[in-house]
Amino acid sequence: MKYKIALLSAILVFALLQSCNKMDVYPSDQINTGSIGNTTDGIINVTNGNYALFKDQVVFNGFVDDNNQYLRQYFQMSGFAADDIVCGQKTEDPLYYSFTLTHSPDQANSRFFWYVSYKIVNGANTVIEIINDKDDKDEMILQLLGENYFLRALMHFNLLKFYAKPYTHGDPNSNLGVILRKSTSEDGNKARATVKEGYDFIIEDLLRATSLMSIDRGSQYASKEAAWALLSRLYLYMEDHNKTIAYADSVINSGRFSLESSSTYPDYFPNALSRNETIFSIAFTPADNRGKFGSIASMLYSDGNSGWGEEFASQSLRDLMDDHLEDVRWAYIDTSFSDNGDVRKKNGIEVYYITKFSFQDGDPNLSSPVMFRLAEMYLNRAEAYAKMGNEGNALADVNEIRSQRGLEGALITGVPSGSTILEVVLNERRIELAFEGHRAMDLYRNKQNMIREYWGYHLKNLNSNDIDLSSPPTGYDNLKVDWNDPRIIYYIPVDEILANNLCIQND
Repeated sequence: MKYKIALLSAILVFALLQSCNKMDVYPSDQINTGSIGNTTDGIINVTNGNYALFKDQVVFNGFVDDNNQYLRQYFQMSGFAADDIVCGQKTEDPLYYSFTLTHSPDQANSRFFWYVSYKIVNGANTVIEIINDKDDKDEMILQLLGENYFLRALMHFNLLKFYAKPYTHGDPNSNLGVILRKSTSEDGNKARATVKEGYDFIIEDLLRATSLMSIDRGSQYASKEAAWALLSRLYLYMEDHNKTIAYADSVINSGRFSLESSSTYPDYFPNALSRNETIFSIAFTPADNRGKFGSIASMLYSDGNSGWGEEFASQSLRDLMDDHLEDVRWAYIDTSFSDNGDVRKKNGIEVYYITKFSFQDGDPNLSSPVMFRLAEMYLNRAEAYAKMGNEGNALADVNEIRSQRGLEGALITGVPSGSTILEVVLNERRIELAFEGHRAMDLYRNKQNMIREYWGYHLKNLNSNDIDLSSPPTGYDNLKVDWNDPRIIYYIPVDEILANNLCIQND
């Protein structure tokens, strides 16, 4: 069966966008790839449809599930599998399997994420093929071509993050990666590429993207700088220190971005679309608000009615931050108090809400999630410097962040006794990028175990009456996750295994 769903995807996306776009468009029943290819507006609309798939709840397995959204599953599958967020209850929601690492091939969040990732890839391939067939390509058309190469690269990169071993584990030339979908006409039966082949393909796409994009369309769209940011992250994962630094430098020195200050950072995330620290984010409007049943925020915060608010900032993260209560990054951890002034508990777990995905336009369930921002570039560069033994430059980048987060009086002038420069950098990275989907990969790619010796329902067979907050838990599974545990990655979804007889399952 040929991998040809692109035209149908384009028609559906195009029809959807007609209702909210003021420009003249073709009726959906008249669209074909030729008519789209003859209009810049048509290509813009299909490209916008690819961006919309980050936030849309689309039909999967015959129906639309409120939980099914690319970004919601992305942050579940990354953040809930780490140690910055604690699970506040047992649940049948598939997010529980990310917390407990009890993955399965039919895990709903993973299945949808795989499906919609390749749907975005297919949409990007559609635009790439349309534009490459055009003889005349003006600056805007080339910009759109670059954006779609970027989107294709980002999708494959995130798929590798969840379904393949980190680049630094074993041999990337033989470890299995993911299926690389390079065109709309491929056979559905296709084997997984190796991890190295996947990274090489992503680099190729990103270099193409940087050579094509020259228009600043705002942080809700891909840009040359966004491609550089992804290259910096990718080379960090590969431990190519010089290229990590080079692409971080390209972003930092572009003149387009600046770090939020200690006075502006507390309201940065609700206003990320308009702020100078943001490199690339996914734009949400009030019309995109999924409310209690489908937003990212509803899992992490509640004002009493707005969400479930059942997953909280972990004790492990809070302990790391406790030495500096003046750190403005506490602004995104909202302590819930009971009437007697004590920290409120839910199912025995202290309630420290997370608000990085809340309060755009004052709405507790609305935000435009940030995928790349300038602070990460400083931290990528700092880690590369640390691994090269350049302690001075690594500390300078760490302190650049700290000086803008209310810690001007607590800059780090030397590596503390008993620590290493890499530990200093990774601790700063953990605090700065908390809840943004980095933590698990940051540990495992550095071959560090994840220590989750705090109370929470990531502990298998935990009952609320077993919880004693005066002492740490002992004797439970998942107190420690080894960096080479097979379940630090997800199974290939059953849908792919059944449909593609060349796709090999993860161990």
